[in-house]
Amino acid sequence: MTETANVSTSEVPTDESTAGSMDILQILALLPHRHPFLLIDRVLRLDRKKKIVALKNVTINEPFFAGHFPGNPIMPGVLIVEAMAQAGAVLLLSEFPDRKEKLVFFTGIERARFRRPVVPGDQLRIEVEVLAWRRIAGRMDGKVFVDGKLAAEAMISCAVVDRPGKAGSPTPAAETDSAE
Repeated sequence: MTETANVSTSEVPTDESTAGSMDILQILALLPHRHPFLLIDRVLRLDRKKKIVALKNVTINEPFFAGHFPGNPIMPGVLIVEAMAQAGAVLLLSEFPDRKEKLVFFTGIERARFRRPVVPGDQLRIEVEVLAWRRIAGRMDGKVFVDGKLAAEAMISCAVVDRPGKAGSPTPAAETDSAE
């Protein structure tokens, strides 16, 4: 077992206002994603139940650049939206004391717009604001900036589910709550 796998979720900031920043080990304690699909490197700011600001450093070593596109590497838009979703998942999962038992699934993308290409050497500043959140679902507005300029934006919907156990597939985390 690696040191990363031993990170305690108790190290995840949980104070009532701004939880502050998170390093990669704290992010790994919350998200199930791993290389090459973990798309956030650091959290700069986390305002509980409101907003998260995260970073993704884009390097030429990203596996998708081998085929997207040879000689003109551009980060796929779907992965930029996935980075927004992962940042939103960190924000939502930080609210669950039993976060190791939960997953956040993407359920919808609306109004996705891509304003400029993202290329190796860029640093994504991912800002995700909660529009609505219940214990089993959320809706968030995401924006990605590169050098202070809007690169992409989307509205993201998600569901919080129990991780699959011995019984089978994921089910909603709380049957009685209702989403927006």
